Amino acid sequence: MQLCTHLRAAKDHAPNTPRGCEECLKTGDRWVHLRLCLACGHVGCCDDSPNRHATKHYRATTHPVIRSFEKGESWRYCYPDDLFVE
Repeated sequence: MQLCTHLRAAKDHAPNTPRGCEECLKTGDRWVHLRLCLACGHVGCCDDSPNRHATKHYRATTHPVIRSFEKGESWRYCYPDDLFVE
């Protein structure tokens, strides 16, 4: 399988907030699942969460690749190419 250039270049980044979504932790909100930005380490909540902070982070920064920040999951997703890789 061929990967897009964003996924090939993405490297794991240490999470800024390993306990949860950065913005939800500040406001006391809840999340469903967490996503880690591979460009800067931002931890945001998924699109099933009320605030959708991972996607908002992408739109604000254009950092292209996230990965699941859930135990036992290793998939990655590229926003610009709409490509999901397990």
